[in-house]
Amino acid sequence: MNPNSPERQHVLERTRNIGIAAHIDAGKTTLTERILFYTGMIHKIGEVHHGSATTDWMEQERERGITITSAAVTTEWWQRVEEGTFKLFPEQKQRINIIDTPGHVDFTAEVERSLRVLDGAIVVFCGVAGVQPQTETVWRQATKYHVPRIVFVNKMDRTGADFDRVFGEVKEKLGANAVRILIPIGSEENLKGQIDVVNRKAVYFSDDDKFGSTYTVKELDAEQKKIADEAYNELLNAVADVDETVGEKFLMEETVTLEDLKQGIRRATIANKLIPVAGGSAFKNKGVQYLLDAVVDYLPSPLDIPAAIGMDPENEETRIEVETTDHGKFVALAFKLWADKFVGKLVFFRVYSGVVRKGDTVYNPRTRRSERVGRLIQIQANEHKDIDACYAGDIAAMVGLKNVTTGDTLAAMNHDVVLEPPTFPEPVISMAVEPKTKADQEKLALALGRLSEEDPTFNVKTDEETGQTIISGMGELHLEIIIDRLRREFKVDANTGAPQIAYRETITIAAGGEGKLVKQSGGRGQYGHVILSMKPNEKGKGLTIENKVIGGTIPKEYINAVYKGVNEAMSNGIIAGYPVVDVHVEILDGSYHDVDSNENAFTMAAIFAMKDGFKKAKSILLEPIMAVEVSTPDDYQGDVMGDLNRRRGQIQNMESKGKLAIVRANVPLKEMFGYSTAVRTLSSGRASYAMTPSHFEQVPSNIVEEIVSDRLG
Repeated sequence: MNPNSPERQHVLERTRNIGIAAHIDAGKTTLTERILFYTGMIHKIGEVHHGSATTDWMEQERERGITITSAAVTTEWWQRVEEGTFKLFPEQKQRINIIDTPGHVDFTAEVERSLRVLDGAIVVFCGVAGVQPQTETVWRQATKYHVPRIVFVNKMDRTGADFDRVFGEVKEKLGANAVRILIPIGSEENLKGQIDVVNRKAVYFSDDDKFGSTYTVKELDAEQKKIADEAYNELLNAVADVDETVGEKFLMEETVTLEDLKQGIRRATIANKLIPVAGGSAFKNKGVQYLLDAVVDYLPSPLDIPAAIGMDPENEETRIEVETTDHGKFVALAFKLWADKFVGKLVFFRVYSGVVRKGDTVYNPRTRRSERVGRLIQIQANEHKDIDACYAGDIAAMVGLKNVTTGDTLAAMNHDVVLEPPTFPEPVISMAVEPKTKADQEKLALALGRLSEEDPTFNVKTDEETGQTIISGMGELHLEIIIDRLRREFKVDANTGAPQIAYRETITIAAGGEGKLVKQSGGRGQYGHVILSMKPNEKGKGLTIENKVIGGTIPKEYINAVYKGVNEAMSNGIIAGYPVVDVHVEILDGSYHDVDSNENAFTMAAIFAMKDGFKKAKSILLEPIMAVEVSTPDDYQGDVMGDLNRRRGQIQNMESKGKLAIVRANVPLKEMFGYSTAVRTLSSGRASYAMTPSHFEQVPSNIVEEIVSDRLG
């Protein structure tokens, strides 16, 4: 059955949902801007450094020259048909939905939720820096969600750019089965065009056309032919190894036609068995059009990926296949919320099945409630275009839904299916915040609520002891942007305290714990008694609980209360009151009173037993460790390494890339505050750095006292 509704303008086969992702400053937004220009969506190229890029529309993005929030745009591409070239959809219009994602580690949640709903991705690498820390994070995220990828080695016009070295790093460091499909002709100031390996042609971009719209296709010269033949043979062998159809022809020594090869590359890329690699320069307008052709040729349409699998909320064992078709029941995933000053709450969603229309009622299986869709909007960065309907495979936004959170499934009425939501890392840094005036108290609470609703990695809580409002996020920049948005968007001026690290506590040895609550003061009393044991759990396993009570010493109706007490105790350790992680608890014994026992008494008894166990199990404090990579001119390498050592850093390795030294180290987050200023001073402004959360490690004993006194005042 044809999955396309006769009403839709763009058939599913010619739809591509792609993300553009990479390390910060690799050129994602610049590439997106060129794609929008060559597809005719914009008629003037904006630049990141001028603050005029289409997808960097927030004031904070334009001021800092970085992407903070993922921006969605929809555009169209007409593939060119050249003599002797096979195109999958000759002379037909392709619809491409693009999400430009942030590269800074503080906004990694934006990448996570975008990749969850995309069908393919262009991963951008800097031709000089190659594989960088955040690139590895993005690559792992794409692998987690089985997203097919094309690699674009950007900035081939920069001094020190080396396509072959970066291609090698993609294979070695990321373990990718990478193949070259578009090889740059020249590099640095001599970058002229690309060798089209599949068609074995040379593409030259005119230097007279500053917008890169003019190019010519020529035959390869002798040197280019040698490079192209080697790359073609590698490509053919790689496809034959992973694609049965091409492999069979290859083994039987039959001719593998251009059509065979392209279809084979497509199947292998969609199956995540192959990664096509292209090179060029987005800023210098060289190579973007052929990259767009590769997106259409090799990345999947919504029909090419496996059907989404949902579950029945009543029975998690029951799996429900959500087929990509306009004729099925409506099922979508809400992957992002945004408070828009003109239309209110925007819910970004990806449709997996069915059609939703303006005015329809949609059902949320999490809340068991239905809500009416007021408006449907096609998002073009910060511009909104009203649409009447949204079909399977589409990405859009709806207005009018109130009780929705990131990761919710939206479905047809009474259709009980829940899709897997994206997962997000825990915040690593906190600070206290308070309004400058009493009048702003209510406005601050409302604004923080809105911001935490939008961003799953931004948390707000009230400290029970001090009454302060504590905000938590992924890093200094993350919280800085939040405070800036409070001031600009919500008109709330706030005072902030110094940033605080999200430490953790854990135990190091097995121990037992006993807790008893006995209150007898006339009338009905309180009685609960719990005996348990605890031991260290595997790293990252969190809390696991096993009930080993026999003989009814703790009645069954109070076991859940004991579980609740164990969970509550884990939120507050005994060293400095930080959350406790990675503990296995066994509930062994206890006692009860026929009249005085109740759930609350057993919850309190379990908390007392856990605190008793923590004291005996040699609790320790853990601190977040960051993987830091510093790129510095050779002259400053010694100073940079000395500074990292003073910050309790452990140097992991060093590497040379041209005249740059790359220093990698593991450094406690506590020691990295203000590092951007320090590294600029050390290197006369010539070094740059990136850091990503790595793991937790025990805090040295001489620093524990300092942390405890800071925490407890």
